[in-house]
Amino acid sequence: MSQSSHAHVDERTARKVAEEARETEWRLPSFGKQLFLGDFRLDLIHPHPRPDGEARRKGEEFLARLTEFCATKIDAALIERESRIPDDVVEGLRELGALGMKIPEKYGGLGLSQLYYGRALMIVGSVSPALGALLSAHQSIGVPQPVKLFGTPEQKDEWLPRCAKQVSAFLLTEPDVGSDPARLRATAVPDGDDYVLNGVKLWTTNGVIADLVVVMARVPKQERTGGDGGHRGGISAFVVDMSTPGITVENRNAFMGLRGIENGVTRFHDVRVPKANLIGKEGAGLKVALTTLNTGRLSLPAICAASGKWAARIAREWSKERVQWGRPVGEHEAVSRKIAFIAATAYAMEAILDLSSQLADDERNDIRIEAALAKLWSSEMACRAADELVQVRGGRGYETAESLAARGERGVPAEQVLRDLRINRIFEGSTEIMHLLIAREAVDAHLSVAGDIIDPDASTGQKARAAAKAGGFYARWLPTLVTGAGHRPKSYAEFGELAKHLRYVERASRKLARSIFYAAGRWQGGLEQRQGFLGRMVDIGAELFAMSAVCVRAHADSSAEGPLGSAGRDGEGPATAPGASAVLLADAFCRQSRVRVDELFDGLWRNTDAMDVKLARAVLAGDFAWVEEGVLDPSIPGPWIAPSEPGASEKEDVHRTIG
Repeated sequence: MSQSSHAHVDERTARKVAEEARETEWRLPSFGKQLFLGDFRLDLIHPHPRPDGEARRKGEEFLARLTEFCATKIDAALIERESRIPDDVVEGLRELGALGMKIPEKYGGLGLSQLYYGRALMIVGSVSPALGALLSAHQSIGVPQPVKLFGTPEQKDEWLPRCAKQVSAFLLTEPDVGSDPARLRATAVPDGDDYVLNGVKLWTTNGVIADLVVVMARVPKQERTGGDGGHRGGISAFVVDMSTPGITVENRNAFMGLRGIENGVTRFHDVRVPKANLIGKEGAGLKVALTTLNTGRLSLPAICAASGKWAARIAREWSKERVQWGRPVGEHEAVSRKIAFIAATAYAMEAILDLSSQLADDERNDIRIEAALAKLWSSEMACRAADELVQVRGGRGYETAESLAARGERGVPAEQVLRDLRINRIFEGSTEIMHLLIAREAVDAHLSVAGDIIDPDASTGQKARAAAKAGGFYARWLPTLVTGAGHRPKSYAEFGELAKHLRYVERASRKLARSIFYAAGRWQGGLEQRQGFLGRMVDIGAELFAMSAVCVRAHADSSAEGPLGSAGRDGEGPATAPGASAVLLADAFCRQSRVRVDELFDGLWRNTDAMDVKLARAVLAGDFAWVEEGVLDPSIPGPWIAPSEPGASEKEDVHRTIG
């Protein structure tokens, strides 16, 4: 039986599974949600939130130890050359407490804030993105976070102390299951006091060396019979000890970048998992995963921000040194534009990361949209910045660091950084999936009042009630989109030179809300199929969020205390106070961002989306196969998707533990 036929799930069922996993309530205010509604709530992010004194002291002390370790104990070139992180490096990080950065101190962790956890990932990721991936996969989406959020007191006592010392992983993806979890094939069948787990999981970051894993598997629904209480069934989350019989890591995968990552294929065959290891309720697995990702996604922006800061430094130093046509290359406009983009984007990535992280720490806002926007925007822009750095470096940008060093030059790993960053546009939700996820949250207010109008399953009565409800909502909401603070010349005056950009954001927010309303009225239920429109809509929101974060950050940088508080980043004050230079950098970024936003607004209605869809269907039908003629395919033969039928493994187990 083919993979596709065995796992076929129709579109409506797949959408229903994803919708049921969403957090439907908005219990706290959300800057991102209001931004898409045309309501620019600057008060939710300004003044820039700051960590308290104890969080800052604890964070700075750990960052100092971590920086020393990374500078003296990690050989990044060795990791790249051998595609493996040395065990002694992982052991050293364990001794530092780096495996338990976000785990509360009562369970043996460091109890760091999200802000300082992100800064720690920046330090580690700047040395080795593969090592950054190991730490983030363990703590952002591995066992600790879901157990902290959904575990019982007994589960926390059992697992969190282990997580502070051992490596964990998160196992959801399967060979034929990616962003569509309704197709999940792994099963967990109840049997007495256990569940019996069977299935194959793919791309298990940390899975090759993990001691503990979170596994998503489908529990079959069972009605109550006799003394059996029955089972509600559905996709559920389990903590599994990798020493349990029946688990085989069948392959250690290799990739374009992240050449030290311990990512594999893991098979479960009749693995007995105690019922006590179920996280949350049966059927709540996807909700566990999505809630974990609300803050878990902020790990990737940390890695991206680190790369941006490094790229800015290399671009500056190289462009001053390299001379062409009688001047440093950085003084030629073609290169100057690239340097300006890299520097401004680096500042913006850090601003978004710190703001989102501090919002997460304060727990006064719902940050599901902000974290998703941070992941989406940072992963895209970091790749662009790295690509521009390679271009600035020219042939040396394409040459490996070891080759450069072998012939006597500084071994700058520009091409490696570009390769390493590319996965971030796929990790933890691809750009295309993030567009759809954020778009769904952005239009939630509309669906909550008018959803039944376009729901084909809704009755005539339900549609009538929805129409009345929608009429009242839009009668109150639409007038607010006509004018606002963005039209008043003196609005946001405390931001000085940056006030004009905040006025632009306010106006653009209302314009975006009007565009969404018009699109919903024009396409109604068909809007979800207009993925080009939805993607541009979300990208506009991401740029507006970035501009807001940058202006708020620059305002804080210009103050005496700065965004991290009076102690700065080293306990005595920042090494270099940005001052007025932060405003200049923020002004440049906002000008660049506004150009992108204007282009995106234009693209909402002037594009080739319909033609592209028509052409793509013809391509898929084979109408243009003649275009492919005249070349050879060097691919290694094999099926597009490897078989993943349940059963005992026939391969050698490559799983190993460290320490």
